[in-house]
Amino acid sequence: MYQKIAIGFLFSILATIAGSYIYLEFATPDGFETSWKMMIEGHLQSIVLSLGAIPNLLLFFVFIKRKEDYKARGVLMGVIFIALVILYFRIF
Repeated sequence: MYQKIAIGFLFSILATIAGSYIYLEFATPDGFETSWKMMIEGHLQSIVLSLGAIPNLLLFFVFIKRKEDYKARGVLMGVIFIALVILYFRIF
C-alpha cells in the first residue's frame, strides 16, 4: 500500500517537472534556458509550478479510471506538496 502511494507521489512530482519544462520550452517565446533565467530573476517560480502541475489532473484521473486508488492518493499528496512549495515561493 505505502509503495503504491509513493509511486503516485513520485509520478506527481515528475509530471509537475515535465509540465513546467514543457511550459518553459514551448509556451514562452525565448526557449527554456532564457525563460529559466527570467523566471529566477523575476521570482516567478510559483506561477511556473502552478502551470506545471496541470498534468497531475490527467494523471489522477488515469489512476482513478484504472482503479489504482492508492496511486491516486499519492498523486493528491504530491499536489498538496507542490501547493506548499508554491505557497513558500509566494511568501518568500
